[in-house]
Amino acid sequence: MSEKGALLDTSGRTVFRGDLSAPDPIPEAGVEAAVKLLRDGRLFRYGEDRNSIPEAALLEQEFADYTGRKYCLGVNSGGCAMFLALRACGVEPGDKVLVNAFTLAPVPGAIAHAGAEAVLVDIDERYVVDLDDLDRKAEQSGARYFLLSYMRGHIPDMEAVVALCERRGLILIEDCAHTMGAGWKGRLTGGFGHVGCFSTQTFKHMNSGEGGLLVTDDKDIAARAILLSGSYMLYAQHRARPSLEVFERHRYATPNCSMRMSGLVAAILRSQLPLLDERNARWRHIYRVLAGELEAVDGIVLPQRPPEEEFTPSSLQFSFAEDALTGEQALRFVQEADAHGVHVKWFGAEHAIGFTSRHDHWRYIGTARKGSLPSADRVLHRLCDLRLPLWLNDEDCRTIAAVLAEAMAVARGTKVRACA
Repeated sequence: MSEKGALLDTSGRTVFRGDLSAPDPIPEAGVEAAVKLLRDGRLFRYGEDRNSIPEAALLEQEFADYTGRKYCLGVNSGGCAMFLALRACGVEPGDKVLVNAFTLAPVPGAIAHAGAEAVLVDIDERYVVDLDDLDRKAEQSGARYFLLSYMRGHIPDMEAVVALCERRGLILIEDCAHTMGAGWKGRLTGGFGHVGCFSTQTFKHMNSGEGGLLVTDDKDIAARAILLSGSYMLYAQHRARPSLEVFERHRYATPNCSMRMSGLVAAILRSQLPLLDERNARWRHIYRVLAGELEAVDGIVLPQRPPEEEFTPSSLQFSFAEDALTGEQALRFVQEADAHGVHVKWFGAEHAIGFTSRHDHWRYIGTARKGSLPSADRVLHRLCDLRLPLWLNDEDCRTIAAVLAEAMAVARGTKVRACA
């Protein structure tokens, strides 16, 4: 957690004293639930004790209720949720899967894991999928699947997306790793497509270190996903599942891929789900305060977020203004900000660093399948990213903005005006 007030270094430059990489802690109720389960020893999500309900099954029912979907499955990561969703929806090796070019590496990784081929779709200045390019690539590729990534929590016009998918006959799978509790015009993400996939990795909206959740209203997709995840013949222990008769259609034709969520992960998450809406409201406040400060910084541009987009920003993205910085100056900006306590992730670096790999770094996809992505190339080379821990207060936001304003001035070779 940060201390109040801005610290100045010997040159009069502003320094932020918090740690943006620090994860949000597990609530005490989650710690107590985990300790109780450790003492009990029933960490595996299935058991032969028919008198108890496994933690994972309870979490699945609670998350299904939260999202308004019929069926839910807990797995060991968001990437696994996407892989299982692809397979459960019928993706076979060699099939083509459309995916927006601005996303995290596990998204094309899930497509590769399923043996399918990623077809990258361009993005626009709002960092979301370009619907004209999606329409064009769908026709050109003949793809039947669209894995839509709400990368860093940015949501496209979902009415238009759904209409296009229906017109093109695309099966829509949503990557909601950055939009748990977010929506478009009152409808939660994860509820637009055939399947919604969520992550509970440490830096997501709920923290279990690793973990994932899959939701759907399709009974056959749900049954196949449960079997694929590694239920053995213990699928009756799930609560948010279709009837047992549905499993009869699939149980001997579906492999066990051992991607189960553990009982320990589920116990940690159950205490966080009731806090999700409150946390998201806090994130929106932090975002608005910091965004308001950054809008006044020359050389920094924030995306326009339409009123229909009910976002849950656990991070904030901004771009360098067109022609504001050279590549060398952008690197200087990042280094200056980092040296003064604000770690900025820049997607324009030559080499992939941490979580900031770009489509041109994923060489396994192949140049031919990437096609032309002029807007993505232009946008990503100017794009920066900041984590927003829940403990940030308004003064922290002002200090962060001051650090970035000063780093921008240094990078551009203009006079630095230090925080008073």
